[in-house]
Amino acid sequence: SGLYGSHAIGGVINIITKRGTKPSQATVTVAGGYPAQAQASATLSGVTGKFDYALSGGIDEEAGFDYTPKRMKGVYANHQDPYRSRLGSLSLGYTPVQGTRVYAILRAQGTDSASPNLDYPVYDDPNNYFYNSSFFGKLGVSSTLLGGRLSTDLFVAQMQDNIHNRNLLDANDPNQASANDIYHGYRTDTQWNNTLRLSDAGPFTFSSLLFGTEYSNDTAHEAVNEESGGYTTYLRASQHSWSGHAGLQTTIADRFTLTGAVRDDTVSSFGSAVTWRVGGVLALPEIDATLKGSVGTGFLAPSLFDLHYVDNYGDSGNPNLRPERSTGWEIGPQFDIPAFGRADFASISATYFFTSIRNLIQSVATSNYTYMEENVARANINGVETDYVLNPASWFSAEVNYTYTRAVSGTDGSALLRRPQNAGSATVTIKPLPGLSIVPQVQYVGRFSDYLYGNDGYMTGIGSADPGTVVNLNVTYRLNGKFTLFATGKNILNSNFESANGLQIAGASMLIGVRAQME
Repeated sequence: SGLYGSHAIGGVINIITKRGTKPSQATVTVAGGYPAQAQASATLSGVTGKFDYALSGGIDEEAGFDYTPKRMKGVYANHQDPYRSRLGSLSLGYTPVQGTRVYAILRAQGTDSASPNLDYPVYDDPNNYFYNSSFFGKLGVSSTLLGGRLSTDLFVAQMQDNIHNRNLLDANDPNQASANDIYHGYRTDTQWNNTLRLSDAGPFTFSSLLFGTEYSNDTAHEAVNEESGGYTTYLRASQHSWSGHAGLQTTIADRFTLTGAVRDDTVSSFGSAVTWRVGGVLALPEIDATLKGSVGTGFLAPSLFDLHYVDNYGDSGNPNLRPERSTGWEIGPQFDIPAFGRADFASISATYFFTSIRNLIQSVATSNYTYMEENVARANINGVETDYVLNPASWFSAEVNYTYTRAVSGTDGSALLRRPQNAGSATVTIKPLPGLSIVPQVQYVGRFSDYLYGNDGYMTGIGSADPGTVVNLNVTYRLNGKFTLFATGKNILNSNFESANGLQIAGASMLIGVRAQME
């Protein structure tokens, strides 16, 4: 959160949009497989004079699986839940002078999907559909100034999300459930971000100063209409925030790399939230190791729904909510072991992590038997993450990772829902022939606390959900410089694992295709 602000309380995914960087090239991918699925995508990118461009489009259609577990014999009906996704994106750039680029990005995506109805009991509903669409636009300018020492980027962007859940009434549904729920969300975001590379000074080298500011405005319109139960919820609200951040990174004596960041977000709904982070990496070449550690804070602004929703039962949001806040730290070594003439023969790392979250927002019963959102809960999450990498030969490599997590309520010590205590995976890459790569993978998820559903579809309470193991297989073969064949097998042993109790993961599937690249 010290760099990205709210919603970074659990981590950040940084998406870098594809852009044209070389003369025109095109990539086309076509694939099909079992059960009844097809994918197609194409990308055209390039540079022409002072202009660069990248145009992409894709479609993914799947007949799908029945996500109702087969063990629920009283409700399982083998209804396939189809999935369809369409995506299009366009990136344009213009470089009027060396070091300055004006750019525009447009992106649109639509997804249609279906799922069972997790009501009471679970019903294998053939009519429960979700229609999602999103639109993103960004216009900006980036420059390199001061002889390459300053990189600056200014942009304005807007994202729109539309979600529609339509559940038609089914005469066989014991819950007689029907719904027409609609959500529209908008975010406008303006940012100015900079990186200034500083001159070396004595033992301080590779130093940079990061600083920037941001203004964002969020708007949400929501209408929930559970038609069969007469339950309705309405929301029409907005909030905005002003933010500023600064950070510093440097390497001391070619051995210790230090980073720090601080950020202040002023949000219209509650006021100011200051977050910070400090981290360091100590190189220990004498023992082929590095030691990494960091400590920082984060926050999550209350959602517009938490603040302002109202339903026809008298339940409501709370405009006086405070943000959820976290404090966390981690530390651990990494050993890079050379052997048998290979500098990267093996790598072993282990990281201990701890996070404390407070002011968690939950619905609380009021004196007049309605519910209101309040800052009442706490959570503590700690554990160890380990990673083992082995590269004994150019044609063989293996990676195994394992994570132990203890996630409990800070109020009563009970386990947090859907946080497996043990999880891990093992991946092997085999290249027996030039251009051929075979990658089997095994994923394991241990027991976790969840709401449990019996074989009759009815909820039985909170308990320990069963573990699961999933096996995947990927094979690619590069025929020549233009064509590559690939095959992707997911859950090839057809595991019945329920990642959320009452919802089974997709069954065994195989996708086979060809990718062509032309210049």
